[in-house]
Amino acid sequence: QVTLVESGGGSVQAGGSLRLSCAVAGLPYSSACMAWFRQPPGKEREGVATFDGEGVTTYADSVKGRFTISKDRNKNTLDLQMDNLKLEDTAIYHCAAAAVWSCAVIRARGASGFSFWGQGTQVTVSS
Repeated sequence: QVTLVESGGGSVQAGGSLRLSCAVAGLPYSSACMAWFRQPPGKEREGVATFDGEGVTTYADSVKGRFTISKDRNKNTLDLQMDNLKLEDTAIYHCAAAAVWSCAVIRARGASGFSFWGQGTQVTVSS
């Protein structure tokens, strides 16, 4: 059974930082396509960043240069370091996984390409 459990969300002022972590179990995540998605209030879910088995990372334009996705193989976690947070980063952040080596294989499918999801963690950025 695959489980993804997010942690690290919270409230922060604009310009601040947060680090999210997703604990992965039941999946050889080092060879899987892993991702962070987010759903802002009243909006559709959107992709934030991906990290696949080839070590390729991708970022949404809105977070490039501010967010960093990484894998901690010792802890079996997928992490998201978020710096210089903006009001528009407020959202529920979800960790997701797909049992494919390369995220490029499922990129065109968006969120529907991911089979496994965490319950989400709230990030609130205030002025």
